[in-house]
Amino acid sequence: MKTHGIPDGMPVLSRGKHRSPRRGACFMEMASVLANEPWSDRPKCTHPLLAQLARLVNDYTTDEHRSELAVLIPDVVGVHGHGVDWEAAVTAAVACEALPHVAEESQRALAAGLIRCDEVAAHDGPTTVDRQAIARALDQVPLAATWARGFIDGAAPLKPKNFQKHSAPAVLLSAVRGTAKAAVGDPDRRLRNLLVTGIAAAHRQPAQPSSNMPESTTLRNAMAKSRPRSVS
Repeated sequence: MKTHGIPDGMPVLSRGKHRSPRRGACFMEMASVLANEPWSDRPKCTHPLLAQLARLVNDYTTDEHRSELAVLIPDVVGVHGHGVDWEAAVTAAVACEALPHVAEESQRALAAGLIRCDEVAAHDGPTTVDRQAIARALDQVPLAATWARGFIDGAAPLKPKNFQKHSAPAVLLSAVRGTAKAAVGDPDRRLRNLLVTGIAAAHRQPAQPSSNMPESTTLRNAMAKSRPRSVS
């Protein structure tokens, strides 16, 4: 019997970290299997920032709809970005997607994060960050944008390492948590959209193919068969 499109014999996606497949599996644990890596929710096959986004979306999605995320698992395997600009591009894309749908408190955090992403783009030479999308997103939330600019104004310039270690992960957490707690709309659908957006942004940027990362052909084929077919 298949559950939400997951082939027979595969664990059902569930919240949190698991010691073994017998206890269930989260999104990234299943990615580790697909990549033929040791069982882990932090496999080497995926950039840590994108993996964090996947874990967050997995954990904040309800039990009813979490298994629908499984068809996206192959899309995170082998994604390794190049440096802080890549991380800023992925972070900005997710924040822009979440910004219109979250409460004001989360909008402030996301607006500040977008301003920081724009700073990274402005000071790191040629950029892959969509600065026009950032500007449009901030225009949609003028009060939050004004607050964020006032909060950041006068602060020390953000160092790339601090952005990578603290700012980018915090922005993703605000985006996912704010979306999950939104009182309107369909939070599960919007959470999935955040992950789809992050994956798309990650693939648009130059990526390093992972060496010594053989794929589990059987599992990949099973996942491919589970993808919903488009209806013409």
